[in-house]
Amino acid sequence: MGEKKIGVLVVEDSPVVQLLLVHLLNSDPRLEVVGTAASGEEALERLPRCRPQVVLMDVHLPKMNGLETTRQIMETDPLPIVVTSASLKSDEVAMSFQAVEAGALAFVEKPVGPADPRFEEMSRRLLETVRLMSEVKVVKRNRLFRRPATEAPPVVCQPVHAIAIGASTGGPPVLRTILGGLPKDFPVPVLIVQHIAAGFLRGLVDWLCQASAFPVQVAADGEPVVGGRAYVAPDGAHMGVSESRRIVLSHDPPEGGLRPSVAHLFRSVRSVYGRRTAAVLLTGMGCDGANELKALRDVGAITFAQDAESSVVHGMPGEAIRLDAAMYVLPPERIAAALAGLVGSSRRAA
Repeated sequence: MGEKKIGVLVVEDSPVVQLLLVHLLNSDPRLEVVGTAASGEEALERLPRCRPQVVLMDVHLPKMNGLETTRQIMETDPLPIVVTSASLKSDEVAMSFQAVEAGALAFVEKPVGPADPRFEEMSRRLLETVRLMSEVKVVKRNRLFRRPATEAPPVVCQPVHAIAIGASTGGPPVLRTILGGLPKDFPVPVLIVQHIAAGFLRGLVDWLCQASAFPVQVAADGEPVVGGRAYVAPDGAHMGVSESRRIVLSHDPPEGGLRPSVAHLFRSVRSVYGRRTAAVLLTGMGCDGANELKALRDVGAITFAQDAESSVVHGMPGEAIRLDAAMYVLPPERIAAALAGLVGSSRRAA
């Protein structure tokens, strides 16, 4: 008997696109379309009957849109949800991030037609994302990222000159929580690597800007690294910092299949800032950055890992904890409070 296939519910109102998605998913021997729906209401009705392992969700649907459908699924009978977007226009990308905040795990751009030269790569990315997200154990979303910080954050007295953050699956809402918890006059730069589908980075930065009291931008090669600003590594490039405190972008080979990689960023800040670094490893699959977080702790840097309860996937932070790389293991809101507490320390050291 063959290996059990991953059941997928396709929620898409365009008959042509729905047929294409069904064909693509069924062409993968590990996947099987167990149902289709053309509206949010229809998706909710079919879920109990077809019992999929993954939902492929269009954001634009008649009546109940994909965002509201995602909310209802995640608040009642949660499943891994992958959001699909037909374009990278700002309004559609913004809705994709809202769906992630509501509990969707990832988003991908819908593949173009087979005649387009991008078809093979876009199809590969969609199938890979569906397979990977099927392995994630999701929980009801209404209790995540909205909890008050009932415990005081750790008192961190060591001044820092830079904060480096790495995140993957489930990272965008956590980044939003952390950046939203930092004050406008935060005196040090924040350097971020977030693994994200190609083409969605600009939307991520715009979405993070709405929550942050200070500017968030896509990093540019050679620009000065200044306090009170967050820099996000661009698509397809590793990000580091030079001794002269400028952004260095590199197209060196991917590390562990990833470019940008958290490992590259953490090595760079360790070399330039050393113990004056605060480094944070957030939710995500795999182990990117875990060894490098340990190396940062070994030189005296302040290191954080996200706790298991608040992580969508505890792979990266879990590996860091296993290596004893994290000085503090905390949920996002307490990480934000601890980083905000560094303001006074950094100013006193200035």
